[in-house]
Amino acid sequence: MAKKRVVSTTVNGRAVEFLCEPRQTLLEVLRDNLDLTGTKEGCSNGNCGACTVLMNGRPVVSCLVLALEAEGATLETIEGVAKGSELDPIQQAFLENAALQCGICTPGFVMSSKALLAENPDPTEDEVRFYLAGNLCRCTGYDKIVRAVLDAAQRKKKAAAGAH
Repeated sequence: MAKKRVVSTTVNGRAVEFLCEPRQTLLEVLRDNLDLTGTKEGCSNGNCGACTVLMNGRPVVSCLVLALEAEGATLETIEGVAKGSELDPIQQAFLENAALQCGICTPGFVMSSKALLAENPDPTEDEVRFYLAGNLCRCTGYDKIVRAVLDAAQRKKKAAAGAH
């Protein structure tokens, strides 16, 4: 057994330290060590996107990232998206557009959508489809998910206009 290492990181705005073995994935540590079970394990080989989290603002599939790579990084998981009981516009749009069914893929889609809208606040349908191509859904098809992301972009635009 390899010697465990201490990793210091920020998760959902909180400074966190955890022990992990060099072979452990970020997904394993999030779920098993930090009890952040919203991030789902789908394929365990990086193909489905269910385990997507944001690392320094960029989407990564946490099943392919070693936990040691999180040293000094800022991580955001699905648990950090809502502000208390207030859903993020992306979450609200997914709910209102019925863009989820079984829920396994939903956290990954929400995290990827959050990264997309941070990078491109007013994407076209084609841009949404292209950006989310690494996330797979076996239940809904993709139209409702794409509509939800476009709806969330409009919600965010209205909220920004109202704040000025």
